[in-house]
Amino acid sequence: MLFTRIVDTSAAVGATRSRKAKIEALQVLLADLAPSEVDTVVAWLSGELTQGRIGIGWRTLADIDAPYTDVGVLSVADVDDAITAVASTSGSGSTARRRRLLTDLFAGCTRAEREFLIRLLTGELRQGALEGVMTDAIAKAAGLNVEPVRRAFMLSGRLSVTATAALVGGEDALAAIVLTVGRPVRPMLASPAESLAEAWTELGGDVSVEYKLDGARIQVHRSGNEVHVFTRTLREITSGVPELVELIRGLPCTSVVLDGETLALTDSGRPRPFQETMSRFGADSAHDLLLQPYFFDCIHLDGVDLLDEPLERRLEALDRVAPGHRIPALLRPDADASAAHFDAALDAGHEGIMVKSLSSAYAAGRRGRTWQKVKPEHTLDLVVLGAEWGYGRRTGWLSNLHLGARDPNGGAPIMVGKTFKGLTDALLQWQTEEFPRHERSRDEHTVYLFPDLVVEIELDGVQTSTRYPGGVALRFARVLRYRPDKTHSEADDIDTVRALLASST
Repeated sequence: MLFTRIVDTSAAVGATRSRKAKIEALQVLLADLAPSEVDTVVAWLSGELTQGRIGIGWRTLADIDAPYTDVGVLSVADVDDAITAVASTSGSGSTARRRRLLTDLFAGCTRAEREFLIRLLTGELRQGALEGVMTDAIAKAAGLNVEPVRRAFMLSGRLSVTATAALVGGEDALAAIVLTVGRPVRPMLASPAESLAEAWTELGGDVSVEYKLDGARIQVHRSGNEVHVFTRTLREITSGVPELVELIRGLPCTSVVLDGETLALTDSGRPRPFQETMSRFGADSAHDLLLQPYFFDCIHLDGVDLLDEPLERRLEALDRVAPGHRIPALLRPDADASAAHFDAALDAGHEGIMVKSLSSAYAAGRRGRTWQKVKPEHTLDLVVLGAEWGYGRRTGWLSNLHLGARDPNGGAPIMVGKTFKGLTDALLQWQTEEFPRHERSRDEHTVYLFPDLVVEIELDGVQTSTRYPGGVALRFARVLRYRPDKTHSEADDIDTVRALLASST
């Protein structure tokens, strides 16, 4: 297939807000791919390279001077082979050789193809929020129900692998993608609840009520003496958390996969700030800041997969293997006991509680409302679209943030408000140093960003608004913290923001 078809399809998907139109455009493209092209093309449309990060920056690509072609002639294989050659070039003189390879590649591209490539190579092709749309398109192109595709994606962790299985091998190939100890599973997520009483009533009281810790999500895998620790984005951090590895090796089992949180504690046992916990994930050694794990789910134990078992049975398995590392939880509490547990979580310095149906299976993402999170204040994880230069005391610093909610249909983030409240001097300095690394464009007053950065915003509610394209605006928004553990595809979507209208009136 010609490379230009992938570029045209990406542009068509980005130009429409219609979920149906996006799925149809992707379906047509996927159905026409040769089996050898599926993995590469789906990775590209997901904003990834099959070669992984290849260390090419924007400045390197912007400085390449090569004429455009009028007609696209490069094939998918031509482009992928060229990227592979760049990725495999190392050693003395590699910078010059890489530049020559890229110049030759660009010389065969149209303007649109080159712009697509630059965004792809620099990690700025914003297709990550298309996971749901792409999953539906894969199913339609393969003539399959979507559920087997979703399950295979949860277990493989990669859309490109899932697409190849569906389009080349069909349902049998999807069924062959099973939970593998050592390969991370895409995590199950919770939906926000309006209140504890509403969550408890909606789930019928047949629930587990657990502390919601202010920590970092982890998934741990053990097979024999081999241990792997992954973040919520499936990044492996095993080498940076030796204390967790040692603890998992000591559990009474031969193989296990646990889902949970980890956080650093003060000497008094209260949680340290989230940023201090996250700082450990980039460290090479434990230093003096030790992490404590708290688990809330067990999806595999001693050769038995538990994904499809009800939460109650998974919790029984968790009690057998790691009883001393359970997140504080109550099973089937009444309304009064649930409220007391909520208060205890807040008193201990945590965010709130989770209310989970004891009959729920484990399913990646927010599939339904069988897990619900309850906090004392409304909070949203939003993407930073830009920042305005400050004035007065904040002159010289990037200050007032432009905030956007994710489009659930894969379009560009939808702006829902601005705020500079909650920004400390340290955050202002960090923003001013960090934001230019994510710069898309700028004018006299504002630096506009690619939607890389996720920030947690506390707010009093939302209100209808004609000022912003989503029809809603944040009320009294203030910055709580940045979320380096989350990607833009994990930010809250515009439907979640709009759902707060009812509680704000």
